[in-house]
Amino acid sequence: MPVSRTATCPVCGTDVHCCKNCRFYAPGAHYDCHETVDEPVYDKERANFCDAFSLQTEFSGSGTNSFRNSVADARKLFNDLFSV
Repeated sequence: MPVSRTATCPVCGTDVHCCKNCRFYAPGAHYDCHETVDEPVYDKERANFCDAFSLQTEFSGSGTNSFRNSVADARKLFNDLFSV
């Protein structure tokens, strides 16, 4: 079901059509997005006009925390390569 740009969460009132709710949101990627976008979106928590938006259906945690965890996991795996 398409999500309008002005849609808000009925519980907390935050914008739904925003980068952090998009399945292409990827902190650290070019413009923090796995899709090819022409212009960066600076406020990732506010509604925007991105045509590539696709609502993320599974949430494993906030994007920032998930990214930090994946960086920590990668660092641990790297360090394990050199530990005896």
